Amino acid sequence: MNATTYAVDTAKSVMQLHWVELETGEIHRKKLSRGKFLEFFAQVQPACVAMEACGGSHHWARTLMAMGHAVELLPAGQVRAFVRGNKDDSADARAIWVAAGHGDIRRVPIKSTEQQAIMSLHRTRSHWVSIRTATINSLRGLLYEFGIFLPQGRHSALRMLAEERADIDAKLPALMVRLLNEQLRSLREVDHDVEVMDEEIAAVQQSIEAAKTLRAVPGLGVLGATALAAVLGDGRAWRNGREFAASLGLCPGHTGTGGKVRMGGISRRGDPYLRTLLIAGARAVVARKNCSAWLQALLLRRPTNVAVVALANKLARTAWALVAYNRSYDMRWVSTVPARMSSAETARA
Repeated sequence: MNATTYAVDTAKSVMQLHWVELETGEIHRKKLSRGKFLEFFAQVQPACVAMEACGGSHHWARTLMAMGHAVELLPAGQVRAFVRGNKDDSADARAIWVAAGHGDIRRVPIKSTEQQAIMSLHRTRSHWVSIRTATINSLRGLLYEFGIFLPQGRHSALRMLAEERADIDAKLPALMVRLLNEQLRSLREVDHDVEVMDEEIAAVQQSIEAAKTLRAVPGLGVLGATALAAVLGDGRAWRNGREFAASLGLCPGHTGTGGKVRMGGISRRGDPYLRTLLIAGARAVVARKNCSAWLQALLLRRPTNVAVVALANKLARTAWALVAYNRSYDMRWVSTVPARMSSAETARA
């Protein structure tokens, strides 16, 4: 393996490269079109290619790996700190090259096409749900101008419209009645699209072993199980469950100076969609009132929302452990990993 590191600032049409010759120390910068990008790497010896984890980066990573190169994806937020002077493509490529030399920056795991397809399914469903919510809120605001008050909640609002439609039409001009009909028709179409996405996700959950395993965990529904299975892969990108939970922003952030460290709320880093699913699942477990002794004791001494986030953190750790160790869920399981085992030993356990 050639030790040369090529840093690439990707874009839709133009790719900016930055690398340093090991023997001479000469700095090279090169701008390539999208069509010439792969031709360039097909002609060089196998090397390390560093890129930001952004749109299209997983595709380029898989393609370059097929050519024999080693690819590293770096978090874009941590690369930004290495940009010197004015920000442009050349400065960004240099910053990626500098950041690639820092081993303490955690690399982003490269997703397979199957993983990206599952997450695309989730993103599409989330898109239609947001449109449905926005349409209901828009309709609520428009009807408010005519003295008609829709209750909160999608189901309650639509039920009122169905039950009191004759009285509502009598209060509205003909143009507004036609507009209301069009909005309700759009809502029915969006509901159908969401149902189709739900069926696709349910089919994915039945076809992936990791998703089947995660579905058995209380608090992980079909959405949570499939999304976690897609993000985790084989779980090797994280050394332990706490690191995975921290990457989702479910661990406390802190500030410190002069030897004094103050712990704060959760950091909210990482994927907000996955974090939302975990917290929603944890809240459903808390609402059942028949939760575990650990959770009951936590609810007695801490506020409900704090306990919910703590359970979401535990769900993330449990999901990582089940996938990384290829185990089935057992509610009576007690970890046998020694408390003082190092990170490397934990990863091998």
